[in-house]
Amino acid sequence: MADAQEQMLKSEQVFNGRLLKVYRDEVALPDGHRSVREWIDHPGAAAVVPLFPDGTTLLVRQFRYPPHRFFLEVPAGKLDQPGEAPEAVARRELEEETGWRARTLIYLASLYPCIGYSNEIIHFYLARDLEAGQQQLAEGEWLDVVRMPLQQALQKARHGEIADMKSTAALFLAETFLQKNGEAVG
Repeated sequence: MADAQEQMLKSEQVFNGRLLKVYRDEVALPDGHRSVREWIDHPGAAAVVPLFPDGTTLLVRQFRYPPHRFFLEVPAGKLDQPGEAPEAVARRELEEETGWRARTLIYLASLYPCIGYSNEIIHFYLARDLEAGQQQLAEGEWLDVVRMPLQQALQKARHGEIADMKSTAALFLAETFLQKNGEAVG
């Protein structure tokens, strides 16, 4: 089973958007049959959990159109340029969305959130040694910055009150990092 890789035979781009590209590929299956795979090409993203010395963190509350509701999320954003460093994106998005800069950024992990239909990868960071910067929301971006104890954010994630997958993953990765390093989580 380890070598049961599918081989692309033909690829057709069916949508070319500002953020996403959608493809319909014909593939050869390991047993010789053919199938179709529809998938989304995503540039990747970075997400960051800011942590203040008092144990509080920053989340952003914003409306997300596809599910038509508000979400509490960690600051995050997509890689805007090919080859852009995820750490630079994490730094940029933290300041743009929250108005805070991190002197220290700790890499936590890189995870694929939607492997069944997208190549998106999200790079996760913990931000420390925070200093005031300047919030600069992108055109068409509206959000509220919410400061709360990290422990409260983790409880919200555990109870489904933070329903955004990247944010729950980011919070749990930060918690694991802190615990492994013998630090209090809140």
